[in-house]
Amino acid sequence: MKRYLERFIALVVIVTLSTLGSLVPVQRSAAFTIGEEREVGEKLLFTVRSAFKLVDDPDVTQYINDLGRQALKVTGIQYFDYRFFVINDNEFNAFAAPSGLIFFYAGLISMMNSEDELLSVMAHEIGHISKRHLASRMEKGKIVGIASIGMALAALAFGSGTAAPTLMMGSLAAGQSASLHFSRQDEEEADLLAYGWMQKMGRNPEGQEQMLQTMRRVARYRSERLPQYLLTHPDSEARLSYVQSLLENEQGGATAAPPVDEFEFFRFKYRVMSQTADQASFRTHLTSVITNPRSTAFAVNMAKYGLSQVDRMENNFDSSMSLINEVIAALPQHPELLVDKAVIELAAGQAGQAQRTLEGVLNRDRTNMHAVFTMAKALLQQGKQQEAEKYLKELVVEQPEYPQVYFELGQIAANQGHNGIAAAYLGKHYLYGGKMELARKSFNDAIRDGSTPPELKKECKDLLETVKRVEES
Repeated sequence: MKRYLERFIALVVIVTLSTLGSLVPVQRSAAFTIGEEREVGEKLLFTVRSAFKLVDDPDVTQYINDLGRQALKVTGIQYFDYRFFVINDNEFNAFAAPSGLIFFYAGLISMMNSEDELLSVMAHEIGHISKRHLASRMEKGKIVGIASIGMALAALAFGSGTAAPTLMMGSLAAGQSASLHFSRQDEEEADLLAYGWMQKMGRNPEGQEQMLQTMRRVARYRSERLPQYLLTHPDSEARLSYVQSLLENEQGGATAAPPVDEFEFFRFKYRVMSQTADQASFRTHLTSVITNPRSTAFAVNMAKYGLSQVDRMENNFDSSMSLINEVIAALPQHPELLVDKAVIELAAGQAGQAQRTLEGVLNRDRTNMHAVFTMAKALLQQGKQQEAEKYLKELVVEQPEYPQVYFELGQIAANQGHNGIAAAYLGKHYLYGGKMELARKSFNDAIRDGSTPPELKKECKDLLETVKRVEES
């Protein structure tokens, strides 16, 4: 991990210095422009992918981006196309990067207890980007030296590990400040925007209060080594008081927000935790929920769902299937559970049964990308490559940056003897996985192959330019 962090530091510093150093002279008084921010954001995304493991799961991606789109419907015109990601790391952290990229660490998600809490953090980060607080912080940083901006951007992502102090020491040695923490005014503005947007969505702003209470608890419990989220978003105590005053002013005059069905949130949370958390600790937590006589029926069922995911990850397919069947019987109104059942069937070698289970889901909802991808996998396991290819191409349209879909398409093309097409797909697999050197090699292989269709060769050349921009920055 240390090697990846060091590589990430170097790349982010180089990306920022190259982009900003050539476009924005240190003494220039104009603001950091939207175009510059977009360019930094594009390069930073590939850098993050090369340094960190994302929870690249069609289901997780679809949920968090759908929730983000719901929030953006009430925020008005935005400068950027927002994208939301989950990082496979248990730090209590999140960060908004240039050009509308918002990253949530799995550790932060694990501390949340409602969709409104997740939405409050999401809306807060959108608020910072919408008001261009990050760009403002970066612009002000140029007063003491533009080199510190690259360090500060990298520091946003590092939590409390060894990399952040290294960045800070390097910055201070140069007489610069690498701090990109938001000011009290920035925080209040983002909190106020988030509060208003949640009301417009018909959501309960108390989720914002609850999230800030969690931040305060974490700050007190870990006061000797604060998580990066509490360093870049300071004054959780003051922010909590501010939000509580907003809530108090609304009492008596506001209509209570209707309760939210928390099924999708807890399914998302437990799917993330089953892939990222310590499995023994996660199992102990879920078991305690199930055995606690004060737990609601819903909490018990969702804990059983979480256990089914843990068992599947540990290849305990019989137990996993038994648990998911219990949850399906208790919550039959949620067809997503049938997709989870199909995943277990597929993992247990029952591809035909998984296909039948998924057919029922997809006949009702073709937009479920988790079902689409799992169906493709089930068909591939049965040797039905042409049918699987149709489903994989559907996923490409909806989630064009999902690396695994290109790997599967590349395998199909290779099996069909279309080596140039296979190389192009493999190049995309590596590109969106953050492996630039391998992406460049694969794209060059596709371009050199005489069987590669001309339009695909042109696309590979364009993607090679993307690789070069990232590598040369």
